[in-house]
Amino acid sequence: MTGTTPHAARGGRTRLILFLTIFIAMLGLSILFPIIGPLGRELGLSETQTAWFATAYSLMQFVFSPVWGAHSERRGRRPVLLLGLTGFALSFGLFAVVAELGLRGVLAGTPLFALLVATRLLGGVLSSATLPTAQAMMADLSSQGDRAAGMGLIGAAFGLGVVFGPGLGAVLSTFGLTAPVYFSAALGLVTALVASRVLPETRHVAATPAPATDRRTLLTRPGILLFLALSAVTTLASVSMEQTIGFFVQDTLNLTPAGAAQRIGGMLAVFGVVAALVQGGAIRPLSRRVPPTPLIAAGLAVMAAGMFLLPGMTGFWPITLALAVIGVGSAIVSPSLSAALSLSVSDNEQGTVAGLNSSALALGRMTGPLIGTSLYQHVSHGAPYLLSGGVLGAALLWTLIVRPRVSVPVPAAAP
Repeated sequence: MTGTTPHAARGGRTRLILFLTIFIAMLGLSILFPIIGPLGRELGLSETQTAWFATAYSLMQFVFSPVWGAHSERRGRRPVLLLGLTGFALSFGLFAVVAELGLRGVLAGTPLFALLVATRLLGGVLSSATLPTAQAMMADLSSQGDRAAGMGLIGAAFGLGVVFGPGLGAVLSTFGLTAPVYFSAALGLVTALVASRVLPETRHVAATPAPATDRRTLLTRPGILLFLALSAVTTLASVSMEQTIGFFVQDTLNLTPAGAAQRIGGMLAVFGVVAALVQGGAIRPLSRRVPPTPLIAAGLAVMAAGMFLLPGMTGFWPITLALAVIGVGSAIVSPSLSAALSLSVSDNEQGTVAGLNSSALALGRMTGPLIGTSLYQHVSHGAPYLLSGGVLGAALLWTLIVRPRVSVPVPAAAP
Protein backbone atom coordinates (compact mmCIF):
# COMPACT_ATOMS: atom_id res chain seq x y z
CA MET A 1 0.00 0.00 0.00
CA THR A 2 1.32 3.42 -0.94
CA GLY A 3 0.40 6.88 0.21
CA THR A 4 1.61 10.41 0.55
CA THR A 5 3.05 11.38 3.89
CA PRO A 6 2.28 14.80 5.36
CA HIS A 7 5.99 15.67 5.07
CA ALA A 8 6.01 14.75 1.37
CA ALA A 9 2.84 16.71 0.76
CA ARG A 10 4.31 19.79 2.45
CA GLY A 11 7.48 19.35 0.39
CA GLY A 12 5.43 19.15 -2.79
CA ARG A 13 3.52 22.33 -1.91
CA THR A 14 6.74 24.12 -1.06
CA ARG A 15 8.27 23.06 -4.40
CA LEU A 16 5.22 24.43 -6.20
CA ILE A 17 5.38 27.74 -4.30
CA LEU A 18 9.12 27.99 -4.96
CA PHE A 19 8.54 27.21 -8.64
CA LEU A 20 5.93 29.97 -8.95
CA THR A 21 8.10 32.44 -7.04
CA ILE A 22 11.07 31.92 -9.36
CA PHE A 23 8.85 31.90 -12.43
CA ILE A 24 7.36 35.29 -11.55
CA ALA A 25 10.76 36.75 -10.64
CA MET A 26 12.21 35.57 -13.98
CA LEU A 27 9.15 36.86 -15.80
CA GLY A 28 9.83 40.30 -14.37
CA LEU A 29 13.48 40.15 -15.48
CA SER A 30 12.89 38.77 -18.99
CA ILE A 31 10.21 41.36 -19.77
CA LEU A 32 13.14 43.73 -20.28
CA PHE A 33 15.01 41.60 -22.84
CA PRO A 34 13.26 43.00 -25.93
CA ILE A 35 13.46 46.67 -24.88
CA ILE A 36 16.94 47.17 -23.41
CA GLY A 37 18.65 47.63 -26.81
CA PRO A 38 15.98 49.95 -28.27
CA LEU A 39 15.71 51.86 -24.95
CA GLY A 40 19.47 52.44 -24.87
CA ARG A 41 19.39 53.89 -28.38
CA GLU A 42 16.40 56.11 -27.53
CA LEU A 43 18.39 57.47 -24.56
CA GLY A 44 21.31 58.30 -26.85
CA LEU A 45 23.59 55.59 -25.45
CA SER A 46 25.96 53.42 -27.45
CA GLU A 47 25.75 49.65 -27.61
CA THR A 48 28.71 49.36 -25.25
CA GLN A 49 27.18 51.80 -22.76
CA THR A 50 23.94 49.81 -22.85
CA ALA A 51 25.94 46.66 -22.08
CA TRP A 52 27.10 48.26 -18.83
CA PHE A 53 23.55 47.88 -17.46
CA ALA A 54 24.01 44.12 -17.45
CA THR A 55 27.69 44.27 -16.49
CA ALA A 56 27.12 46.48 -13.44
CA TYR A 57 24.27 44.26 -12.29
CA SER A 58 26.34 41.11 -12.73
CA LEU A 59 29.44 42.57 -11.11
CA MET A 60 27.56 42.97 -7.85
CA GLN A 61 26.04 39.51 -8.23
CA PHE A 62 29.54 38.10 -8.69
CA VAL A 63 30.66 39.69 -5.42
CA PHE A 64 27.56 39.15 -3.29
CA SER A 65 26.03 35.84 -4.41
CA PRO A 66 28.46 33.75 -2.30
CA VAL A 67 27.81 36.05 0.65
CA TRP A 68 24.04 35.57 0.45
CA GLY A 69 24.42 31.82 -0.15
CA ALA A 70 26.51 31.41 3.01
CA HIS A 71 24.18 33.75 4.91
CA SER A 72 21.23 31.48 4.11
CA GLU A 73 23.08 28.61 5.82
CA ARG A 74 23.28 30.59 9.06
CA ARG A 75 20.01 32.56 9.05
CA GLY A 76 17.68 30.41 6.98
CA ARG A 77 16.61 30.54 3.34
CA ARG A 78 13.32 32.39 3.57
CA PRO A 79 14.48 35.84 4.81
CA VAL A 80 17.34 35.90 2.30
CA LEU A 81 15.03 35.06 -0.61
CA LEU A 82 12.54 37.73 0.45
CA LEU A 83 15.34 40.30 0.63
CA GLY A 84 16.38 39.40 -2.92
CA LEU A 85 12.85 39.79 -4.29
CA THR A 86 12.36 43.13 -2.54
CA GLY A 87 15.71 44.43 -3.77
CA PHE A 88 14.78 43.40 -7.31
CA ALA A 89 11.59 45.47 -7.14
CA LEU A 90 13.33 48.52 -5.64
CA SER A 91 16.15 48.62 -8.16
CA PHE A 92 13.90 48.16 -11.19
CA GLY A 93 11.60 50.92 -9.96
CA LEU A 94 14.54 53.31 -9.65
CA PHE A 95 15.85 52.30 -13.09
CA ALA A 96 12.44 53.05 -14.62
CA VAL A 97 12.26 56.50 -13.01
CA VAL A 98 15.76 57.48 -14.19
CA ALA A 99 15.11 56.16 -17.71
CA GLU A 100 11.84 58.09 -17.85
CA LEU A 101 13.69 61.28 -16.90
CA GLY A 102 16.13 60.57 -19.71
CA LEU A 103 13.36 60.10 -22.27
CA ARG A 104 11.77 63.38 -21.15
CA GLY A 105 15.07 65.24 -21.56
CA VAL A 106 15.46 66.04 -17.85
CA LEU A 107 18.66 63.96 -17.71
CA ALA A 108 21.16 63.29 -20.47
CA GLY A 109 24.74 62.30 -21.14
CA THR A 110 27.05 61.27 -18.33
CA PRO A 111 24.65 62.03 -15.41
CA LEU A 112 21.95 59.87 -17.01
CA PHE A 113 24.35 57.02 -17.74
CA ALA A 114 25.86 57.17 -14.23
CA LEU A 115 22.48 57.08 -12.48
CA LEU A 116 21.23 54.20 -14.62
CA VAL A 117 24.36 52.20 -13.82
CA ALA A 118 23.99 53.06 -10.11
CA THR A 119 20.48 51.58 -10.03
CA ARG A 120 21.82 48.41 -11.65
CA LEU A 121 24.63 48.19 -9.08
CA LEU A 122 22.06 48.38 -6.28
CA GLY A 123 19.93 45.77 -7.98
CA GLY A 124 22.88 43.41 -8.31
CA VAL A 125 23.74 43.68 -4.62
CA LEU A 126 20.24 42.89 -3.38
CA SER A 127 18.72 40.63 -6.03
CA SER A 128 21.80 38.37 -6.00
CA ALA A 129 20.23 36.78 -2.93
CA THR A 130 17.46 35.20 -5.05
CA LEU A 131 19.01 32.50 -7.26
CA PRO A 132 21.47 30.84 -4.84
CA THR A 133 18.81 30.75 -2.13
CA ALA A 134 16.23 29.25 -4.50
CA GLN A 135 18.68 26.56 -5.59
CA ALA A 136 19.57 25.80 -1.97
CA MET A 137 15.88 25.57 -1.05
CA MET A 138 15.28 23.11 -3.89
CA ALA A 139 18.28 21.05 -2.71
CA ASP A 140 16.79 21.06 0.81
CA LEU A 141 13.62 19.55 -0.63
CA SER A 142 15.27 16.96 -2.91
CA SER A 143 16.90 13.62 -2.28
CA GLN A 144 20.31 13.03 -3.86
CA GLY A 145 18.85 10.74 -6.51
CA ASP A 146 16.26 13.39 -7.43
CA ARG A 147 18.61 16.39 -7.26
CA ALA A 148 18.98 16.91 -11.03
CA ALA A 149 15.21 16.73 -11.48
CA GLY A 150 14.78 19.34 -8.74
CA MET A 151 17.27 21.66 -10.41
CA GLY A 152 15.47 21.00 -13.68
CA LEU A 153 12.29 22.29 -12.03
CA ILE A 154 14.10 25.52 -11.12
CA GLY A 155 15.35 25.67 -14.69
CA ALA A 156 11.82 25.15 -16.00
CA ALA A 157 10.61 28.08 -13.88
CA PHE A 158 13.31 30.22 -15.43
CA GLY A 159 12.46 28.90 -18.89
CA LEU A 160 8.75 29.61 -18.55
CA GLY A 161 9.58 33.10 -17.32
CA VAL A 162 11.54 33.58 -20.55
CA VAL A 163 8.59 32.17 -22.52
CA PHE A 164 6.09 34.76 -21.36
CA GLY A 165 8.37 37.63 -20.35
CA PRO A 166 9.66 38.83 -23.75
CA GLY A 167 6.23 38.59 -25.34
CA LEU A 168 4.68 40.51 -22.45
CA GLY A 169 7.50 43.05 -22.67
CA ALA A 170 6.81 43.50 -26.38
CA VAL A 171 3.11 44.13 -25.67
CA LEU A 172 3.84 46.55 -22.83
CA SER A 173 6.38 48.44 -24.98
CA THR A 174 3.45 49.71 -27.08
CA PHE A 175 2.67 51.94 -24.07
CA GLY A 176 6.26 53.21 -23.98
CA LEU A 177 9.72 51.69 -23.59
CA THR A 178 9.72 52.22 -19.81
CA ALA A 179 6.31 50.60 -19.27
CA PRO A 180 7.83 47.07 -19.05
CA VAL A 181 10.34 48.28 -16.45
CA TYR A 182 7.62 49.74 -14.23
CA PHE A 183 5.65 46.51 -14.60
CA SER A 184 8.69 44.44 -13.56
CA ALA A 185 9.16 46.54 -10.44
CA ALA A 186 5.51 46.13 -9.46
CA LEU A 187 5.60 42.39 -10.19
CA GLY A 188 8.70 41.93 -8.04
CA LEU A 189 7.06 43.74 -5.12
CA VAL A 190 3.87 41.66 -5.38
CA THR A 191 5.93 38.46 -5.55
CA ALA A 192 7.84 39.43 -2.40
CA LEU A 193 4.60 40.16 -0.54
CA VAL A 194 2.96 36.90 -1.60
CA ALA A 195 6.10 34.84 -0.83
CA SER A 196 6.27 36.39 2.64
CA ARG A 197 2.81 34.99 3.32
CA VAL A 198 3.00 31.52 1.80
CA LEU A 199 6.65 30.43 1.36
CA PRO A 200 7.85 28.30 4.32
CA GLU A 201 11.38 27.94 5.62
CA THR A 202 13.19 24.86 4.28
CA ARG A 203 16.31 25.01 6.43
CA HIS A 204 15.90 25.02 10.18
CA VAL A 205 19.17 26.15 11.69
CA ALA A 206 20.26 24.27 14.79
CA ALA A 207 20.79 26.10 18.07
CA THR A 208 24.51 25.37 17.69
CA PRO A 209 25.06 25.32 13.92
CA ALA A 210 27.92 23.41 12.40
CA PRO A 211 30.83 25.60 11.36
CA ALA A 212 30.44 26.87 7.81
CA THR A 213 32.67 25.36 5.16
CA ASP A 214 35.21 27.82 3.83
CA ARG A 215 34.52 28.64 0.17
CA ARG A 216 38.17 28.09 -0.71
CA THR A 217 37.95 24.58 0.75
CA LEU A 218 35.04 23.74 -1.55
CA LEU A 219 37.03 24.91 -4.56
CA THR A 220 39.72 22.31 -3.86
CA ARG A 221 37.28 19.39 -4.11
CA PRO A 222 37.38 17.30 -7.30
CA GLY A 223 35.21 18.63 -10.11
CA ILE A 224 33.80 21.72 -8.39
CA LEU A 225 36.19 24.26 -9.91
CA LEU A 226 35.65 22.82 -13.39
CA PHE A 227 31.86 22.87 -13.04
CA LEU A 228 32.01 26.48 -11.85
CA ALA A 229 34.24 27.42 -14.80
CA LEU A 230 31.77 25.79 -17.20
CA SER A 231 28.92 27.77 -15.59
CA ALA A 232 30.83 31.00 -16.19
CA VAL A 233 31.81 30.14 -19.77
CA THR A 234 28.35 28.98 -20.90
CA THR A 235 26.76 32.06 -19.33
CA LEU A 236 29.29 34.35 -21.04
CA ALA A 237 28.37 32.82 -24.41
CA SER A 238 24.63 32.94 -23.76
CA VAL A 239 24.56 36.51 -22.41
CA SER A 240 26.78 37.79 -25.21
CA MET A 241 24.05 36.58 -27.55
CA GLU A 242 21.18 37.94 -25.45
CA GLN A 243 22.71 41.42 -25.18
CA THR A 244 23.30 41.77 -28.92
CA ILE A 245 20.32 39.94 -30.40
CA GLY A 246 18.18 43.09 -30.13
CA PHE A 247 20.66 45.06 -32.20
CA PHE A 248 21.11 42.13 -34.62
CA VAL A 249 17.38 41.77 -35.26
CA GLN A 250 16.81 45.52 -35.57
CA ASP A 251 19.70 45.97 -38.02
CA THR A 252 19.19 42.75 -40.01
CA LEU A 253 15.44 43.24 -40.50
CA ASN A 254 15.65 47.09 -40.73
CA LEU A 255 13.13 47.70 -37.95
CA THR A 256 12.19 50.68 -35.79
CA PRO A 257 12.93 50.42 -32.04
CA ALA A 258 9.28 49.61 -31.29
CA GLY A 259 9.09 47.09 -34.13
CA ALA A 260 12.34 45.48 -33.01
CA ALA A 261 11.06 45.10 -29.44
CA GLN A 262 7.96 43.27 -30.68
CA ARG A 263 9.84 40.95 -33.07
CA ILE A 264 12.51 40.12 -30.49
CA GLY A 265 9.78 39.39 -27.95
CA GLY A 266 8.29 36.77 -30.27
CA MET A 267 11.67 35.19 -31.00
CA LEU A 268 12.66 34.96 -27.35
CA ALA A 269 9.24 33.54 -26.50
CA VAL A 270 9.96 30.61 -28.84
CA PHE A 271 13.43 30.33 -27.29
CA GLY A 272 11.82 30.13 -23.84
CA VAL A 273 9.13 27.62 -24.85
CA VAL A 274 11.77 25.23 -26.17
CA ALA A 275 13.96 25.65 -23.09
CA ALA A 276 11.05 25.14 -20.70
CA LEU A 277 9.85 22.00 -22.50
CA VAL A 278 13.33 20.47 -22.32
CA GLN A 279 13.94 21.46 -18.68
CA GLY A 280 10.47 20.57 -17.47
CA GLY A 281 10.10 17.37 -19.50
CA ALA A 282 13.15 15.73 -21.05
CA ILE A 283 15.67 16.52 -18.31
CA ARG A 284 13.65 14.84 -15.56
CA PRO A 285 13.73 11.27 -16.99
CA LEU A 286 17.18 11.72 -18.54
CA SER A 287 18.78 12.88 -15.30
CA ARG A 288 17.66 9.67 -13.55
CA ARG A 289 19.49 7.49 -16.10
CA VAL A 290 22.41 9.62 -17.31
CA PRO A 291 25.09 11.20 -15.07
CA PRO A 292 25.48 15.00 -15.24
CA THR A 293 28.77 15.08 -17.17
CA PRO A 294 27.49 13.47 -20.43
CA LEU A 295 24.44 15.75 -20.30
CA ILE A 296 26.70 18.78 -19.88
CA ALA A 297 28.75 17.73 -22.92
CA ALA A 298 25.61 17.20 -25.03
CA GLY A 299 24.23 20.59 -24.06
CA LEU A 300 27.49 22.35 -24.92
CA ALA A 301 27.53 20.73 -28.37
CA VAL A 302 23.94 21.79 -29.15
CA MET A 303 24.47 25.35 -27.87
CA ALA A 304 27.61 25.75 -29.99
CA ALA A 305 25.76 24.55 -33.11
CA GLY A 306 23.03 27.16 -32.58
CA MET A 307 25.57 29.95 -32.11
CA PHE A 308 27.36 29.05 -35.35
CA LEU A 309 24.01 29.02 -37.20
CA LEU A 310 22.88 32.45 -36.02
CA PRO A 311 25.14 34.83 -38.05
CA GLY A 312 23.95 33.37 -41.37
CA MET A 313 20.24 33.86 -40.62
CA THR A 314 18.56 36.86 -42.24
CA GLY A 315 14.81 36.39 -41.65
CA PHE A 316 12.46 36.16 -38.68
CA TRP A 317 11.97 32.39 -38.71
CA PRO A 318 15.58 31.44 -39.53
CA ILE A 319 16.83 33.59 -36.63
CA THR A 320 14.14 32.06 -34.40
CA LEU A 321 15.25 28.55 -35.41
CA ALA A 322 18.86 29.29 -34.44
CA LEU A 323 17.68 30.69 -31.09
CA ALA A 324 15.59 27.55 -30.51
CA VAL A 325 18.66 25.35 -31.01
CA ILE A 326 20.56 27.49 -28.50
CA GLY A 327 17.61 27.16 -26.14
CA VAL A 328 17.72 23.35 -26.28
CA GLY A 329 21.43 23.29 -25.46
CA SER A 330 21.08 25.81 -22.64
CA ALA A 331 18.17 23.85 -21.15
CA ILE A 332 20.36 20.74 -20.94
CA VAL A 333 23.51 22.43 -19.63
CA SER A 334 22.10 24.66 -16.90
CA PRO A 335 20.27 22.15 -14.63
CA SER A 336 22.98 19.53 -15.24
CA LEU A 337 25.68 21.88 -13.96
CA SER A 338 23.55 22.89 -10.96
CA ALA A 339 22.90 19.22 -10.15
CA ALA A 340 26.59 18.28 -10.51
CA LEU A 341 27.59 21.00 -8.04
CA SER A 342 24.78 20.17 -5.61
CA LEU A 343 25.68 16.47 -5.62
CA SER A 344 29.33 17.31 -4.91
CA VAL A 345 28.65 18.73 -1.44
CA SER A 346 26.84 17.83 1.77
CA ASP A 347 23.42 19.09 2.87
CA ASN A 348 25.04 21.74 5.08
CA GLU A 349 26.97 23.17 2.11
CA GLN A 350 24.13 23.62 -0.38
CA GLY A 351 23.78 27.37 0.17
CA THR A 352 27.52 27.91 -0.07
CA VAL A 353 27.97 26.00 -3.33
CA ALA A 354 24.83 27.60 -4.80
CA GLY A 355 26.31 30.99 -3.96
CA LEU A 356 29.57 30.06 -5.69
CA ASN A 357 27.63 28.92 -8.74
CA SER A 358 25.64 32.15 -8.83
CA SER A 359 28.91 34.05 -8.61
CA ALA A 360 30.27 32.06 -11.58
CA LEU A 361 27.09 32.81 -13.52
CA ALA A 362 27.46 36.49 -12.65
CA LEU A 363 31.06 36.48 -13.89
CA GLY A 364 29.77 35.29 -17.27
CA ARG A 365 26.96 37.86 -17.25
CA MET A 366 29.44 40.57 -16.31
CA THR A 367 31.91 39.93 -19.14
CA GLY A 368 29.57 38.63 -21.84
CA PRO A 369 27.73 41.92 -22.56
CA LEU A 370 30.93 43.96 -22.89
CA ILE A 371 32.61 41.39 -25.13
CA GLY A 372 29.52 40.83 -27.25
CA THR A 373 28.62 44.48 -27.80
CA SER A 374 32.24 45.47 -28.46
CA LEU A 375 32.52 42.79 -31.15
CA TYR A 376 29.15 43.77 -32.59
CA GLN A 377 30.03 47.47 -32.69
CA HIS A 378 33.66 47.27 -33.84
CA VAL A 379 34.13 43.94 -35.70
CA SER A 380 30.94 42.62 -37.34
CA HIS A 381 27.33 41.83 -36.53
CA GLY A 382 28.02 38.09 -36.54
CA ALA A 383 31.24 38.22 -34.49
CA PRO A 384 29.61 37.80 -31.01
CA TYR A 385 27.92 34.55 -32.08
CA LEU A 386 31.01 33.11 -33.74
CA LEU A 387 33.01 33.83 -30.58
CA SER A 388 30.31 32.27 -28.41
CA GLY A 389 30.27 29.16 -30.58
CA GLY A 390 34.05 28.90 -30.37
CA VAL A 391 34.04 29.33 -26.58
CA LEU A 392 31.38 26.63 -26.19
CA GLY A 393 33.29 24.31 -28.50
CA ALA A 394 36.44 24.78 -26.41
CA ALA A 395 34.43 24.09 -23.23
CA LEU A 396 33.08 20.90 -24.82
CA LEU A 397 36.59 19.73 -25.72
CA TRP A 398 37.79 20.51 -22.18
CA THR A 399 34.90 18.53 -20.68
CA LEU A 400 35.55 15.51 -22.89
CA ILE A 401 39.25 15.50 -21.96
CA VAL A 402 38.89 16.02 -18.19
CA ARG A 403 35.64 14.02 -17.76
CA PRO A 404 34.74 15.31 -14.28
CA ARG A 405 32.64 12.86 -12.25
CA VAL A 406 30.17 13.17 -9.41
CA SER A 407 28.70 10.41 -7.26
CA VAL A 408 25.07 10.21 -8.21
CA PRO A 409 23.27 7.59 -6.09
CA VAL A 410 21.14 5.20 -8.08
CA PRO A 411 17.61 5.10 -6.60
CA ALA A 412 16.76 1.73 -5.14
CA ALA A 413 14.39 -0.39 -7.21
CA ALA A 414 10.85 -0.60 -5.98
CA PRO A 415 10.08 -3.89 -4.21
